[in-house]
Amino acid sequence: MLNNYIPILILMLFAIAFAIVCVFLSKFIGPKNPNPVKLSTYESGMEPVGTARQRFSVKYYMAAMLFILFDIEIVFLYPWAVAYRKFIPNTVYYALIEMSVFIAILLVGYIYMIRKGALNWD
Repeated sequence: MLNNYIPILILMLFAIAFAIVCVFLSKFIGPKNPNPVKLSTYESGMEPVGTARQRFSVKYYMAAMLFILFDIEIVFLYPWAVAYRKFIPNTVYYALIEMSVFIAILLVGYIYMIRKGALNWD
């Protein structure tokens, strides 16, 4: 049974070796034209403005959580909708109630985000 995993092991070793070889080849063969602009913090040639430790508004994170909330909803809703016709006739109502509860929980989260002002960019 262990023989089935030998091709996977060979593929992993090949991938690791390929990555190591590519890193070393790019280091030795790649162009080396350092100049003050390329050695600066940004390669765009512009001096950095402000600090890297600048704080972001909480609204940015609230909008990100809102995006994740709806992204997860679609991930769970799509397979359920595809399999809905295949449910046994006795469990169709159970599946519909189950998905309604799931959407209601997400709706509570959405209403919470609106009340907190996550969508207002004032």
